[in-house]
Amino acid sequence: MVKKEREKKRLKKKEEKRLKRVDRKDSPTGDFDSMIAYVDENGQLSDTPPDPTKKKKVIKLESINLGATPRTNEEIDPIRKGKVTFFNDSKGYGFIKDLDDQESYFVHINAMLEEIGEGDKVQFELEPGQKGLNAVRVKKVV
Repeated sequence: MVKKEREKKRLKKKEEKRLKRVDRKDSPTGDFDSMIAYVDENGQLSDTPPDPTKKKKVIKLESINLGATPRTNEEIDPIRKGKVTFFNDSKGYGFIKDLDDQESYFVHINAMLEEIGEGDKVQFELEPGQKGLNAVRVKKVV
């Protein structure tokens, strides 16, 4: 008895699918114009075409920057000053917050010239590491 019921359900679903497919083919949901989407001046999708009387903004190709912002030729002091915000003595690493740009940099115990602790004011240099810039040649400032 159970097998017959399952078979009836399966055949009923199959027939419903076939009818839906026939309905979709016979009555298209809309023409091509109803499927078009436009982008307005704010970058939002819209179903109305843009106003041709509105003046378009002209953007110079040279003003578009693809990638990182080029560095200026200013001479930047390689020695920075900061404050140790966190340091784990047992694991040998911590973080220093730069006083100028408020960025936080990773520091490892091998990159220190002398012992430091949380809250100490330090001077350091930056070098690229595995996950970003790391503080190196770290020493206390009085």
